[in-house]
Amino acid sequence: MEEKPKELKTPMTSFASINEDLVQNIVRRLPASSFASAARVSKSWNQICNQILSKPKFASAFSLNQDEKVALEEVVNKVLSEPIRPHFAIANVIGSEVDLSEKLDFLATKLGSQTPIVVSCASGIMGRDAVTGEHREVMLEEYWADGESNSCFGIILTVGFLPGLIVDAIPLLQPRKVHQLALVDEFVMNIRHYAASVSGWASPVGIILFGDDGADQKPVMEKLDHAMSRDTVIVGEERTQFLYQSGIRSRNDYGRSEYFPAAVALVFARDRDKPSGTGEIQFHAALSSGVSAIGPRYKAVSVRKIGSETGRTTLLTARREGEQEILDGQRILDDINNELVDQIGRPDLYIGVTEQRKCLIGSEKSRVLTFLVFHGVMGGDQEYLFADGDGIRTGDYFQFYHSDPTSALSSCSEVSKNFRKLKLDWSSRNYLQAGVSDNVCNQEVVGGFVFSCCGRGESFFERCNVDSSPFLDNFPGVPMAGVFCRGEIGRGFSSLDADEGPEERALHRCLHVYSTAYLLVSYTPAPPEH
Repeated sequence: MEEKPKELKTPMTSFASINEDLVQNIVRRLPASSFASAARVSKSWNQICNQILSKPKFASAFSLNQDEKVALEEVVNKVLSEPIRPHFAIANVIGSEVDLSEKLDFLATKLGSQTPIVVSCASGIMGRDAVTGEHREVMLEEYWADGESNSCFGIILTVGFLPGLIVDAIPLLQPRKVHQLALVDEFVMNIRHYAASVSGWASPVGIILFGDDGADQKPVMEKLDHAMSRDTVIVGEERTQFLYQSGIRSRNDYGRSEYFPAAVALVFARDRDKPSGTGEIQFHAALSSGVSAIGPRYKAVSVRKIGSETGRTTLLTARREGEQEILDGQRILDDINNELVDQIGRPDLYIGVTEQRKCLIGSEKSRVLTFLVFHGVMGGDQEYLFADGDGIRTGDYFQFYHSDPTSALSSCSEVSKNFRKLKLDWSSRNYLQAGVSDNVCNQEVVGGFVFSCCGRGESFFERCNVDSSPFLDNFPGVPMAGVFCRGEIGRGFSSLDADEGPEERALHRCLHVYSTAYLLVSYTPAPPEH
């Protein structure tokens, strides 16, 4: 019987037989969802995925598509088009009658139910277009003016992966009953307890804060400034509408409780259990001021406070520093307007009040801090000067400030110089390390945020992209997201504001006007292990 020739067997190709470099090349190109699946294929593939995401990563994109669902899908698809494991997400929207809950639900579905997410309304957005990649600053009012209808919409989404840090959203709760104060002490202690539980240190690396537009953030920032280390950077938006998702489910049940969130803090704390070989993340902050001081200093003589449905107003008289004559509101404003006679246009006026206040948390030891607090000037008559808000006391000193595009432009240039100096310092350090060691760990910026006053922008400077320019000029390829907001929160600027004098450094400034607060996130890889 004739034997049949044996069939040649084609060897089967398995995942294990694929060259590791080829696998890494393939996996590196996967979108985030497929990347997450690839990490579960095998132990070796998981190690490859960890190598790809070995350092922090930001992804950001905006869309002005008038179909809100399409716009949301565009930004989500863009930020998840490359490998990333979301540790947090921030979405800022512009438009009228926007349903934030719909946006939050969609993002939670795409990014995970335990990913800390904040969705907020903004007066404008800045970043790169999800489709064209073009960088733009878009102000809501200017966008409406250029549009054919009032149904304008825009959204910017930022997702971050920060190995070595742990992130969560912590709310400031306020009773829904009228005239009940927010639980500020509890809020501050919750942040400290959370940071201590994950890092062993009560002060986090940084906080991004979003305040409700009906809540007063002044006492919040005063207590945070008192309670946190000077190294803790805080930026954010003072007055907005927002929704959030925390990684801890019990923090999300505010819709049906007797409380509402008066603010929410994205808290970035160091992970004391971070894997070996993980580098160090640092937060750096800078401020571009857009106001200039004008006129003499005054001392408040009589102070009255009145309240209404739209907020609280302070009525005051004052005398010039070193003089005895008591001046009414009209006299004071006449003096200031005479000094503004050469100003082009009609600038916004503020008084910057120097307030010495005793700060404490719970039963802890108190400390006296000196704050510079801005109040909008609402007018004056032959009796009183009218200032927005309250908190001014008899004996407080104040000075007038006015919005000033020239000063703001110069300040933006100074921020850009400081960013450039930061890069040069890093390069010099790396060069010196290279001379004595083979283990050079290059520090680099991996992402950033910009919080700019809604009074700034193209109409203020008469040119585009000024507020973005310090970031774009120094870190052109790095993801950046920004918003134009109503009240800029900023604390922890000393590291990049080298031109401040000792008196300015002694003043605590947390809530700003006509300013832009910048947050840079940098990363230094861990030295190689031998």
